[in-house]
Amino acid sequence: MSYESAKEHIKKYGLESHIMEFSTSSATVKEAAMTLKCSEAEIAKTLSFLVNDKPILIVTAGDQKIDNAKYKKKFNVKATMIKAQDVENLIGHKVGGVCPFGINDGIDVYLDISLKRFTHVYPACGSGKSAIRLTIKELELSSNYKEWVDVCKTIENINN
Repeated sequence: MSYESAKEHIKKYGLESHIMEFSTSSATVKEAAMTLKCSEAEIAKTLSFLVNDKPILIVTAGDQKIDNAKYKKKFNVKATMIKAQDVENLIGHKVGGVCPFGINDGIDVYLDISLKRFTHVYPACGSGKSAIRLTIKELELSSNYKEWVDVCKTIENINN
């Protein structure tokens, strides 16, 4: 049902025509980039963390990973990802389809500045076989983000 909740959320912003469903997996950055025929960096991956036992999401470019020092400086705690088996219950989407759309209430969404270098990015849309093509302004609008953050660093040797 998480694809449906993400789709319903996106409809509120008139962006449902931007949603794409695939017959192949787009659950990982690499798979999504291959399916979409774009660079891995353009995939907007959504990472799930706990901050003082409260779930948050950070959307970042696909060629980035969390920089622990930057994360701790921003959130005043060590970066603790939500365990895979707990993601669906806490966020509302299964691993591979996590996105900032149609999520459980009370979850703060942060956008990492690594996304700002692109005209369009491709977040998942609630399932491991979906994505949505959004401009940065559309991502800001539809994600109901709390703020832009700088908590990442580039993954070395990523294949684009």
